[in-house]
Amino acid sequence: MSYSRRQFISFLGKASLGAAIVPPFLLGCGNSSKPIANGDLSEEHLEKLKKIILEAVPASDKDDLILANGLDYHTIIKWGDSISDSDTFGFNNDFTCFIPLDENNPKDGLLWVNHEYVNPIYVSDFNQYDFEEPRKHHTKVHVDKEMYNVGGSIVRIKEENGVWKVVKNDPHNRRITAKTEIKFNWDAPIKGQTSAIGTLANCSGGITPWNTFLTCEENYDDCYGEHVYDENNVATRVPSKYNWWEDHYDYPPEHYGWVVEVNPKDGTAQKHIALGRFAHECCTIYRLKDERVVAYTGDDSNNEHLYKFVSSKPNSLKEGTLYVADTVKGKWMALDWENQPALKARFKDQTEVLIRAREAAKILGATELNRPEDIEIDPITGNIFVSLTNNKTKDDFHGSILKIEETNGEFDALTFKASTYKAGGEENGFSCPDNLAFDQSGNLWFTSDMSGYAMNRADKPYFPFKNNSLFVIPRYGNDAGKVVRLASAPRDAELTGPWFSPDGKTLFLSVQHPGEQTKDKNNPTSLWPFDGDNIPKPAVVAITGDLIQKMNLLNKLEV
Repeated sequence: MSYSRRQFISFLGKASLGAAIVPPFLLGCGNSSKPIANGDLSEEHLEKLKKIILEAVPASDKDDLILANGLDYHTIIKWGDSISDSDTFGFNNDFTCFIPLDENNPKDGLLWVNHEYVNPIYVSDFNQYDFEEPRKHHTKVHVDKEMYNVGGSIVRIKEENGVWKVVKNDPHNRRITAKTEIKFNWDAPIKGQTSAIGTLANCSGGITPWNTFLTCEENYDDCYGEHVYDENNVATRVPSKYNWWEDHYDYPPEHYGWVVEVNPKDGTAQKHIALGRFAHECCTIYRLKDERVVAYTGDDSNNEHLYKFVSSKPNSLKEGTLYVADTVKGKWMALDWENQPALKARFKDQTEVLIRAREAAKILGATELNRPEDIEIDPITGNIFVSLTNNKTKDDFHGSILKIEETNGEFDALTFKASTYKAGGEENGFSCPDNLAFDQSGNLWFTSDMSGYAMNRADKPYFPFKNNSLFVIPRYGNDAGKVVRLASAPRDAELTGPWFSPDGKTLFLSVQHPGEQTKDKNNPTSLWPFDGDNIPKPAVVAITGDLIQKMNLLNKLEV
């Protein structure tokens, strides 16, 4: 589909000028903080915001975090920073979300941050490029350091005089790592156990309507490998490709690949088996009027699927049914062992169906998609948007956005309409859409996920786009429908986890894996955030400025 502003606005869905920040029926959306007013704005200030020009930054290969006019940033926390006397902030921060401690104060709360994976060159001082057979030299000491630096962090942060700072040694501050014991929220054991050791490969996530964090285990097989089954249902253990942790810890692969819920108050966690096991990118929850919940989640791998869980009891992520999407016929198909003869013929019970959800989905004929990643619910229309980043096996290098319109706007409907808008490509100025976020005016923000090894190379299709970036597509005004680059990432980095503060004045954002292509620690490919030690560090930044506030008030300013 050829790109045009009018087509894109039509694709998002109509929004009337001056509409309420969030329609009442969408206050239960699970991937944004509930808006909190932060004082009345004077007419003088509103006039000042109206005059701010939305001006794009050009594509850049510079090793820096470059922002559009009207934006500033400061670093809140980076890898290795102390969060308490016993814990430090983990590596490769991805998803972020913020929950205020007081529902009336948007400037003091708990920040959750995922730590997806590590670069051993920095984390464990192990350089695989130094060895012909690196796996033989990767010791338990290396692995222990790597296991500590994944999972997630809870940190209390406060904003004072426009600057967000960590409250060090706050009782809430804690780490969840690959060594934290986490129970399964399920009645049957998983590979003989009722709990797993650790969470890992934590990519994106969400929050629940009851204000707990959701963190999603994506490329779990990079750590402990995977079991694959032949036509006779005989399993073979495939070793991990990168981390090789199974050489030192004999943990079952089946203990990973789940959605994990973390209680911010005490750090207790549970893995939700009912939501299925696969490379979860995120989990976006909507609570129905009867307090049952609907959870959308995607499998971020080539030719995998989109899923939806519908609970049968209020506020439950255990009791209910997991469905997988047939986007061609527009129907949700139940991964229900009891009522699907084809699943009964392959699996011994419902637990096995959920553990091997990918196989079950393919048996039912689910539609293969191009890496379904982040999922967001449009606060204006209630439509569900899914970023499909790319699929090089099908010559889709630039990705697209999938829109799901549930029948009659009912989130627990079993039928829907799917439509695809080819968003990526040189004509549109961006490639590989990844994390999505709607602000308080319903503008669509997104980040890009071009692989570090392919960026800025003349022989790859991503050369024109230079570094990964952050974009916004305004919903109102003269810029409506334009794709506007507002930030360019440092070299090799990816911008992830966009999340707005409850007052709409701050955008929390992760700068993940700067300098990832480094092969020699003494010659890093990035120096960001320029600490003076020549070590690139993942970090979470706060992006502030009048432009952030203007975009979150755009529906009022453009009346």
